[in-house]
Amino acid sequence: MPAATHHTDVLVIGWGLAGLVAAAEAAAAGKKVTIVDQEPRTNLGGQAWWSFGGLFFVDSPEQRRLGIHDSIELARQDWFGNAGFDRDEDHWPRQWAEAYLQFAHQEKRAWLREKGVGFFPIVGWAERGGYTATGPGNSVPRFHITWGTGPGLVAPFQAEVEAAEAEGRVTILPRHRVTSLTVEDGVVTGAEGEILEPSGAARGVASSRDTVDAFAVTAQATIVASGGIGGNHDLVRRSWPERLGTPPQTMITGVPAYVDGSMQPVSEAAGARLINGDRMWHYVEGIQNWDPVWPDHGIRILPGPSSVWLDATGARLPVPLFPGFDTLGTLAHLRATGYDHSWFVLSQKIIEKEFTLSGSEQNPDLTGKDVRLLAKSRLGKGAAGPVQAFMDKGADFVVREKLDDLITGMQALPGGEALDPERVRFEVEARDREIDNDFTKDAQIAMLRSARAFRGDRLIRTATPHRILARDSGPLIAVKLHVLTRKSLGGIETDLSGRALGAGGTPVPGLYAAGEASGFGGGGVHGYRALEGTFVGGCLFSGRVAGRAAAAAV
Repeated sequence: MPAATHHTDVLVIGWGLAGLVAAAEAAAAGKKVTIVDQEPRTNLGGQAWWSFGGLFFVDSPEQRRLGIHDSIELARQDWFGNAGFDRDEDHWPRQWAEAYLQFAHQEKRAWLREKGVGFFPIVGWAERGGYTATGPGNSVPRFHITWGTGPGLVAPFQAEVEAAEAEGRVTILPRHRVTSLTVEDGVVTGAEGEILEPSGAARGVASSRDTVDAFAVTAQATIVASGGIGGNHDLVRRSWPERLGTPPQTMITGVPAYVDGSMQPVSEAAGARLINGDRMWHYVEGIQNWDPVWPDHGIRILPGPSSVWLDATGARLPVPLFPGFDTLGTLAHLRATGYDHSWFVLSQKIIEKEFTLSGSEQNPDLTGKDVRLLAKSRLGKGAAGPVQAFMDKGADFVVREKLDDLITGMQALPGGEALDPERVRFEVEARDREIDNDFTKDAQIAMLRSARAFRGDRLIRTATPHRILARDSGPLIAVKLHVLTRKSLGGIETDLSGRALGAGGTPVPGLYAAGEASGFGGGGVHGYRALEGTFVGGCLFSGRVAGRAAAAAV
């Protein structure tokens, strides 16, 4: 046993949101808790700290105030139509989905409000679908933005953990990288690994993997909350399913480098069963960060529904693959084109009203809880400050007054040689001809008018339908879009207590899993597709379940 040996009731591997919630719950139950993570302490809160903090609620007060009629029945119809569960391995994911829907409908919001978490009053409409009632997508807006974004969601759980640390009930061990789980007579009894050299790296910045010592932790219960694989492009490509086409040769990264999937083989070696590894969630509206934090750092555009979406050659994407409607449907379509990029073409009026960038650092008004800045950036003239910064400095933005000049600028970017100028002109001009009447055969324009029937969209999310090429619409804008890695939808199979399951579906004694490491619950609570607002929510729910169950078992 290494000299650096620790003894605890509950060991939590990973201090992202799921790990913090699990640790807070176990500590609140009176258990001694140890948290280990391979990063310096500047990264406490993990990937969730960088998030927009979107949360999926069902029939919330915010929805009702906006005239949205939601119900558990409608949410269940959407979730299961979206997930497409069709495997024997979906037994526990189905049960987790039902449990999570009940949580999102009943206790989730009140539980967070008790911890001081607030919510922006305008509910967003993500993954709008565009198919039939039983197909993919959200039938109604359900995307609730945390007041304070990701940091605001992490804060109460970090505070609980740090208060317990000050009292000696929680021990936090940065730069401790787990390389194996210890197993005695079939029971997981803790973990062993490497102590990495101290690092002063800022949050999100890649840190070294040079080792200085070894460690061991003995525990009565161990919770794996180590995240997914989005920072490891090689692993993403190896897991890429045929149904999404060939994996991109080039991608940008929507998560820090430490989201590397390193605990997957470690957990499997200890007897845990990994399922649904081919299910994943990557975005196609990624842009290169002009001010990167981690390698290949990309930012996702959270688009409103008005931009014209063209493939690399200039052909418009088919119905219903409009901005914000069907993430994986669009990804599969674009992978079939043979190119790794696509384009938005839009106007200044659209970018002012509809462009939001994902991430806490890209939304200083919401993250900083700054009401004056919020009013200016969301309701004032001009693009929001972070968006304007990308227009001015981003490698993927082209801004011109005339369409011919815009196309020339698009062609000048890497990959622009694939663009057919005549096709771009044809698509944009044809779209604009459909604007002159209140009725249209263009499904995207019809959806724009339908969206504006929702007060939230009309107020801050959907521009008034207009001719993009009209002189009073402002300069023309093109944005080159990349595939942006993000989430693993599969992971360690768990039962409804968060216990890791092994061969034959029997629990691995002493081992639990939560968060993205467990597919946000059960080994894949989302099935094939996510409804958005369900990732940090899945970390909250699965972390709470695992923390409480582990504490009760020791």
